[in-house]
Amino acid sequence: MSDRHTVLVVEDEAAIRDMLNFTLSAADFNVIEAPNAEQGWNLLLEHKPDCIILDWMLPGTSGVSLAQRIRQHDQVGHTPILMLTAKGEENDQVKGFEAGADDYVVKPFSPRALVARCHALLRRHMPDKHSSEVIKAGTLQLDLSSYRFTVDGEEVKLGPTEFKLMHFFMTHSNRVYTRSQLLDHVWGESIIVEERTVDVHIRRLRKILEPVGAANVIQTVRGAGYRFSTE
Repeated sequence: MSDRHTVLVVEDEAAIRDMLNFTLSAADFNVIEAPNAEQGWNLLLEHKPDCIILDWMLPGTSGVSLAQRIRQHDQVGHTPILMLTAKGEENDQVKGFEAGADDYVVKPFSPRALVARCHALLRRHMPDKHSSEVIKAGTLQLDLSSYRFTVDGEEVKLGPTEFKLMHFFMTHSNRVYTRSQLLDHVWGESIIVEERTVDVHIRRLRKILEPVGAANVIQTVRGAGYRFSTE
C-alpha cells in the first residue's frame, strides 16, 4: 500500500471526480479528492501527494491561482501538476504552463490516456538513478537526493519540470539542443506536447534564475535551439 502513488484530484464536477477516482484507483493509484481550491490546498498540505490533477475552472479560487500558490510553497512547491481544462487554445495552454502546470489535458479526454500522462509525469519527476547525487556547474548545484537546487549556496525553488530541465542542461552543457530534442529528453518521446511548451518552461526557468543572477546560463541560439553554459 505504501508503494502506491497518491494523486490529489481537485475538480468541482462530481461526475468527473468519480470517473477519475475509478480510473486512477483501477490503475493502482491512491486517490484523494477536493471540489474546490481551498479544500485542495488543505489536502495537499496534509497528505503531500505525488501528483495533482487540477481543474482550471473552479468555484472561487481558480486552478491557475492554486497552481501559482503551490509553486511558491517551500514544502509542496515541487509537486507535479497536471492541468485539466476545457480551454484548449494555445494561449490558454501557455497560461497554464506559466502558472506552474507540468502537463495539460483538454476535456473531453480519454481516461486511459490521462493515466498514462500521470505515469509519465511521475517518471519525469523521479531523479535519474544513474546520475551522481550532486551535480555542479559553476556556482550551480543540483542535489538529486534532497531535490534541492542552489546557486552560490542560495536555494532556488524549482517545479518538477524545471528541475528535470535543469538536470538535463547541467549534465549536457555547452551543446545546442533543438526544442524537439529537449522534448524527447526531458518530457519523453511518448508524450505529445507542442514545441512551444519548451519555450514557456525556458522562460519560466530564466525568470526563476534572474533574481540570483543566473538567467544567462541558458542561452538562445537563433534558428537552432538552446544551450546551457556557465562560461
